[in-house]
Amino acid sequence: MFYDHQQIEKKWQKYWEDNQTYKTSNNTDKPKFYVLDMFPYPSGAGLHVGHPLGYIASDIYARYKRHQGFNVLHPVGYDSFGLPAEQYAIQTGQHPALTTEQNINRYEEQLRKIGFSFDWSREVRTSDASYYKWTQWIFIQLYHSWYNKDTDKAESVDTLIKHFEEKGTEGLNANQNDELSFTAEEWKNASELDKEDILLNYRLAYRAETTVNWCPALGTVLANDEVKDGKSERGGFPVFQKKMMQWSMRISAYSERLLQGLTTLDWPQPLKDSQEYWIGKSQGAQVKFQVEGHDETVEVFTTRPDTIFGATFMVLAPENPLVETITTDAQKAEVDTYIEETSKKTERDRMADVKNVSGAFTGSYAVNPFSGEKMPVYISDYVLMGYGTGAVMAVPAHDERDHRFAKKFNLEIKKVVETDEDIQEKSFDSKDSVCVNSDFLNGLNYNEAKSKIISEIENKGIGHGTTNYRQRDAIFSRQRYWGEPVPVYYKDGMPYTLPVSALPLELPEVEKYLPTEDGDPPLGNAKTFAWDEVNQKVVATDLIDDKTVFPLELSTMPGWAGSSWYFLRYMDPNDQETFVKKELADYWGQVDLYIGGSEHATGHLLYSRFWNMFLKDRGYISHDEPFQKLINQGMILGMSAFVFRIDGTNQYVSKNLAGNYQTQKIHVDVSLLKGASDELDTEAFKAWRPDYADAEFILEDGKYITEREVEKMSKSKYNVVNPDDICDEYGADGLRLYEMFLGPLEQSKPWNTQGLSGVYGFLKKFWNLYFNGDVFEVSDEEPSKAEYKVLHTLIKKVVYDIENFSFNTSVSSFMIAVNELQKIKCNKRNILEPLAVIISPYAPHICEELWNQLGHDDSIEFEPFPVLNEEYLVEDEIEYPVSVNGKMKFKISLSAQLSAKEVEDLVIADAKMQQILEGKTPKKIIVVPHRIVNIVI
Repeated sequence: MFYDHQQIEKKWQKYWEDNQTYKTSNNTDKPKFYVLDMFPYPSGAGLHVGHPLGYIASDIYARYKRHQGFNVLHPVGYDSFGLPAEQYAIQTGQHPALTTEQNINRYEEQLRKIGFSFDWSREVRTSDASYYKWTQWIFIQLYHSWYNKDTDKAESVDTLIKHFEEKGTEGLNANQNDELSFTAEEWKNASELDKEDILLNYRLAYRAETTVNWCPALGTVLANDEVKDGKSERGGFPVFQKKMMQWSMRISAYSERLLQGLTTLDWPQPLKDSQEYWIGKSQGAQVKFQVEGHDETVEVFTTRPDTIFGATFMVLAPENPLVETITTDAQKAEVDTYIEETSKKTERDRMADVKNVSGAFTGSYAVNPFSGEKMPVYISDYVLMGYGTGAVMAVPAHDERDHRFAKKFNLEIKKVVETDEDIQEKSFDSKDSVCVNSDFLNGLNYNEAKSKIISEIENKGIGHGTTNYRQRDAIFSRQRYWGEPVPVYYKDGMPYTLPVSALPLELPEVEKYLPTEDGDPPLGNAKTFAWDEVNQKVVATDLIDDKTVFPLELSTMPGWAGSSWYFLRYMDPNDQETFVKKELADYWGQVDLYIGGSEHATGHLLYSRFWNMFLKDRGYISHDEPFQKLINQGMILGMSAFVFRIDGTNQYVSKNLAGNYQTQKIHVDVSLLKGASDELDTEAFKAWRPDYADAEFILEDGKYITEREVEKMSKSKYNVVNPDDICDEYGADGLRLYEMFLGPLEQSKPWNTQGLSGVYGFLKKFWNLYFNGDVFEVSDEEPSKAEYKVLHTLIKKVVYDIENFSFNTSVSSFMIAVNELQKIKCNKRNILEPLAVIISPYAPHICEELWNQLGHDDSIEFEPFPVLNEEYLVEDEIEYPVSVNGKMKFKISLSAQLSAKEVEDLVIADAKMQQILEGKTPKKIIVVPHRIVNIVI
């Protein structure tokens, strides 16, 4: 029977949509299972075949769990705010909402075509006001919260105000920007403005001057993970370090919990390692060094206070505020030039550049509090303002970077840890030796010395033991248009949040999407974007009088805001009253399976854990962590094609002749190749772009052969394969099976369209098991033991494979089972019905059609998964090879139930064996049960 995949797939996709087959109920007594894909950003290019890999894997698992009787939540939505739509708006004037809508429609069409079992009724879009209303609401909760270190959680700012009213800052243990000190009386007498200013020091969402990655070309601040090698990840524009007033999120308050939480998660170890490194916990001491001739002190954090006697100079971050104060007139020009140079590097670049040594002398000296020696104070880009205190005590004898710096600037290198190595030539960094040249620490090991020096530091009143984290607070504002407006207005220069009743604060219309002439963000172009405090509404901007009508915040939220909580909104997507009902958040709990790329390790996956912990602290949800199990899928790589252009000409030479010429290798679109071969369609190439219209070709055997290379699949490499084309030719079920068949889910693997014909051939074989010629023919006769054995072998393998995410080996098992059933001409209902259920998570359309042909009116989706019966796998008979003196002589079939002695007796009694023995008695007989018989004569 002809397998018409196009007709079958259209029919069942319509059926699923019309019947809302995958719509998930919240009211059920079934156990829950929550399967989620990382939030897709709807780009203009649509999907290529690399994108669905993770979606197919999660879809198989979701379908399998439905077969197992779980209530499965498998939703979809779009992370629809983002820079690309805005860049397009700047270039064309088209509103980003329109671009985004078109892109989403394209994505949805493609996703539906692949047959995903998403609950489309729960779709969310971060750029819809009904969604970002709640993103703004969460921001307001963060603004009105502080982190109480004593209770180790976020609390309402009301409890902080109560503490101030009763005790001032006495006994306060909070995460804060600066350590403040005032009495209850001083608090009560402070003005409203001063009180607001004090509270900003503690709020979890706060405004402060910070050093940011400023990208002038994009007109915005970028997060560290959006910058690569000093340039913006999107567009490759230069990025500079700049001080600006910015909104920040106090993620640093959660550093320890984020670190400890990793131990409870079933995540890939490399991903956990990335987060652990990013959080960067270290223990040591905070120490103050007096600057000679100044009132100022330089405070450092060091993990090796035991080496303080070897500290011979100090290094400050170029952006440390002390630099301006302590730099001498003679050194000012050199220091200013160095600071200007450093501003062109991002923090990431500075951390990564371990080879180059640079710096400038401030002209000032600090005093070592233990040795009493003078220490020159330098600035250098290897010290970061955001880590520790923005200053280090340099111990060149025992730190590689400090050593390189000392050698370059000819500074003293003093050994304080015992070693035979020449510390003038190379630093010696060890915790296994003892202290030398260190006065009262001499002879002590690392732990003893560290403990003793910390107590001496505390006795002198110049510092204390402490734990430090590399992770810094997250910048939470972007000078862009296409993002969530921040629900804040300014009164006397102080931020105040809008009342919740005013949410959503909607994005206003603007005439242009660029910053204003005054350098304000694009929202500064809006004509209606001011807050009328009396009437509690947004009004025209020209009504601002700073008495009753006030300016609104002009920055928007960063790209990660909406994706930091979307997994919660899916639980209750249409709720107008709250972001998620507590009972629904409790029912669905954590995401049980989360699949997505590893590139989100230190962005989205940290921020969403932080927001989740915060929402738990404030009592809105009950679970600590959002994603219990996470899998990073590998990439599907493209098979790029190249032509060779002879330098200075428009002649193109075929691959195997290119060695004879000076050539340039140029990417060409893979769609210009003939069929699935490497041969270029030269006429299509000439028609591809105007500059190739008069191309000439040097052929081999009358053909132009391209060079092929495996690379990342991307539009710029012209190696993108559109899944729509694959679905048309081989079917969505073919695409789904092939993507799984390519190799283990976590690994990257190259795409090869030629390989699809094998999977398509399997689908046709599977289809024809149910037909006799053109007639659907399935027998109700009881299957044989051999038929049951094929089925139950498959059940055992597929259950193991799915539960271990080994989807590629399942596809091989389907092929083996169908081949075996075809060989024994099996058409029994008791085999073919469960077979359709087993294969349906992978190839749902064909299995729905076969299930329907088998006489069922309902979808196959909720049929119980076939249960393994091990009895069918027990062998009745074993075919024993009989080996004599190391050579296999014959085979004998015997009952699998026989003992080794019974096997031995039957083999010796066999006529063939008697003929070989010729009346002799065997010297030795070895029976390996169910395997082989060895006889020595």
